[in-house]
Amino acid sequence: MEPAFKPGQMVRVNLSGMQVQGVLFHAAVTDAVGNIVKQTSENPPKFLVKLLFSFKGVNEVEVPAERIKS
Repeated sequence: MEPAFKPGQMVRVNLSGMQVQGVLFHAAVTDAVGNIVKQTSENPPKFLVKLLFSFKGVNEVEVPAERIKS
């Protein structure tokens, strides 16, 4: 089975309520724009996304596939 997203693909991610490296993303962060770096897990599918913005030094997040839209 091919991954749902490919490296370099621009996507929008819902970071609402996620905590990454000590940074809690609030409810308003539902459409953060970034690019797929790679798939990090198959079951459940997760992807590393490089964000187009940096929030308190966080610019890469690992996100479950259901939080990503192309």
